[in-house]
Amino acid sequence: MTTKTDNVRVLVVGCGNMGASHAMAYHTEEGFEICGLVARGSSKEKLNKRLGGGYALFDDYETALKATRPDAVCISTYPDTHETYAIMAMEHGCHVFIEKPLADTLAGARRVAETARRTGRKLVVGYILRYHPSWQKFVELGGQLGRPLVMRMNLNQQSQGHMWDVHRSLMASLSPIVDCGVHYIDVMCQLTGSKPVQVNAIGARLTEDIPEDNYNYGQLQIRFDDGSVGWYEAGWGPMVSETAFFIKDVFGPKGSLSIVAKEAGRSGNSDNVAAHTQTESLRLHHADIDAANRFTKPDEWIDLADEPDHQELCNREQRFFLNAIRNDLDLSVQTEQAISSLEVALACDESVRSGQPVKL
Repeated sequence: MTTKTDNVRVLVVGCGNMGASHAMAYHTEEGFEICGLVARGSSKEKLNKRLGGGYALFDDYETALKATRPDAVCISTYPDTHETYAIMAMEHGCHVFIEKPLADTLAGARRVAETARRTGRKLVVGYILRYHPSWQKFVELGGQLGRPLVMRMNLNQQSQGHMWDVHRSLMASLSPIVDCGVHYIDVMCQLTGSKPVQVNAIGARLTEDIPEDNYNYGQLQIRFDDGSVGWYEAGWGPMVSETAFFIKDVFGPKGSLSIVAKEAGRSGNSDNVAAHTQTESLRLHHADIDAANRFTKPDEWIDLADEPDHQELCNREQRFFLNAIRNDLDLSVQTEQAISSLEVALACDESVRSGQPVKL
């Protein structure tokens, strides 16, 4: 396979929004070399043109894998293909970068993780918020607010045009609270450092334009073993409200911390993928009061100078992937955390469908 002086040859599978961003990272970052682009439709031709042309194009993944013999595979396809594609790549000796969720079932995610262990290949799951300095600061400071914590988050998207096509395709296999929810469940688990013990969730099917057994709005609640609670909602579609799509805050006995995204949170921005990772400012509120019950400290505004855009976050994900390959990083903890967040999200999905709380 690769050595420290070799470029990592990457086969990019899925050339839509995230696949295109990862391909751009491989195209521009030192240490990588794209050996092929794979997609069933025309997205690969469009992406190839953006990258200056010259890359080998394939309609079929297995054919591309055998023809290019890559060192690594980047999987940004729809979730129902993740398990099969990841296992096939590792069985061919490839390291894998895979967009979340790791698989569309818990058993499938565990099979992918077991294949990585057995083959010794690196497996990195695309939890993009983990690479954002402001989100890292959010987790750090939020975790210092005492226990229990109350966590409130959402990401509603008023989608139309191409994004509604994307969302409808995603809902052929997963609901919004599973596909998007794993990000924010992961954040909640990092904030508390404790184990989720029970979930309760509700959902609504607001359109006939999706499968009968799915829903395009969902809200979940999580209870943790330290008494912390978390709430998250996600809705996709042309009927979704733009009024409150960007709520990201946490409060505990010592105060509260909120992400204030003035530009990202403005009306008309909810289906802009680049806006979903913007933070802009953190507002830290202290709960300390005096004898007259008046606050003793002003709120603090924390503006980090390092505010990477969506493409730079993808670049940082791929730098981590390269480092994991070249320096043989142990990724077992990150993999287990990816499985845990998926387990919670799927339990929430079960709660929506059953109408009952689910204990973990």
